[in-house]
Amino acid sequence: MKVYSLTGPAGTGKSYQAMALCQEKNIVSIIDDGLFIFRNKVEAGISAKRQKTKVGAIKTALFTTDEHCDSVRRRIRELEPESILVIGTSDKMADRIVARLELPAVSERIHIEDITTEEDRKIAERQRTLQGKHVIPVPTLQLKRDFAGYFMDPLKIFRSGLFGGTVKGEGAAAERTVVRPTYSYLGEFYISDKVISDIAQILGRRSPGVDRVLKIYENTAPDSLNVEVSLAMTYSPGIWEHAADFQHELAKQIESMTAFNVVRVNVDIKQIV
Repeated sequence: MKVYSLTGPAGTGKSYQAMALCQEKNIVSIIDDGLFIFRNKVEAGISAKRQKTKVGAIKTALFTTDEHCDSVRRRIRELEPESILVIGTSDKMADRIVARLELPAVSERIHIEDITTEEDRKIAERQRTLQGKHVIPVPTLQLKRDFAGYFMDPLKIFRSGLFGGTVKGEGAAAERTVVRPTYSYLGEFYISDKVISDIAQILGRRSPGVDRVLKIYENTAPDSLNVEVSLAMTYSPGIWEHAADFQHELAKQIESMTAFNVVRVNVDIKQIV
């Protein structure tokens, strides 16, 4: 296994640049902020972005807990990647991560200044400082459950063949995910139980075939939300199709507006109007 390191001060765009660097160097896996990413998929670890404090985030990134460290170490041994990129804020930090995960010594060190311009780094720093945005070099769907309840945005950069993938046309879309960790906020945010009910009520008034939403029950679990809805439907030949459309649209709107991970939406038709 060949080990690379990519280092530089926090907020200078290391995670953003990681996928392009992996394509250039033919690197198949990444260690970034507590995660082990193999071929564009999170295979093990806990993201430092989920921690509530910066101190907690640093400890996670350094794999200080044995359980976290052992799970990542074990998965790396199972997959046996040919190459791995370790991302850190300094060469010393990269070496500490390598030692904790019992990886071979770093054979090639890359610094963020080697692959970006000063303007690139200033833009990245502004994104981090002013908007609290952090990039994770995997598609949003890979993190949907782990970051349920957090605000995430997919960030697609068009390049050719990133992480070994190719598509016809102008190039492959390498999707990173932008998250806003709890410790980046100026305070905490909460989503009231009533929000889910309000979304369902408003959607019911706008949905063809739905007369009204009678009741809604939900467990308000950000990572595995289950919703039960009772409806009064307007009589029509397409009643089942209208109910199914409402079911799918409700799941879509809840996920879009709250960042919750909706596991299922059950619709019970109680009345025909």
